[in-house]
Amino acid sequence: MGKAPSPSEKLPAGDLRLAVVLSRYNEDIVTALLQGARAAWVAHGGREASLRVEHVPGAFELPLAARAFALGGSVDAIVALGCVIRGATAHFEYVAGECARGLQRVMLDTGIPIGFGVLTVDTRAQALERAVPGAQNKGYEALETALTMASLLRRLQVKGAL
Repeated sequence: MGKAPSPSEKLPAGDLRLAVVLSRYNEDIVTALLQGARAAWVAHGGREASLRVEHVPGAFELPLAARAFALGGSVDAIVALGCVIRGATAHFEYVAGECARGLQRVMLDTGIPIGFGVLTVDTRAQALERAVPGAQNKGYEALETALTMASLLRRLQVKGAL
């Protein structure tokens, strides 16, 4: 098993081009995730102005936006941020599952790493717990994951990636 980077570990944000795609649905929670991602970017040496951020309507649309970035060749990694809260219908399973499946497909098809920061929770309270400021913020974690994977692929010099 690998380990997540420690908060003090420096990942080379300044050397990488990242994009963040985020859902407008549950916007207050996703905004808090974005703040976490921005904090991680800066903590690892990235310039805040160089982090590209684009919005999509909901989590279901995240894979298409991620695919556009990945195929466009302008990024080394992507961070996907969203929040899907379980409701009384099966809608949650379709949206959450297809979002995750779509993002994984983009990653595997293109070789561009995607940090998965899409909360899939039962309650709003659970979402808020995962969007608190600091290194436990899931947006922060997703950005660190994207940096870690982009750095790994660069070190391995994987053909078709970075």
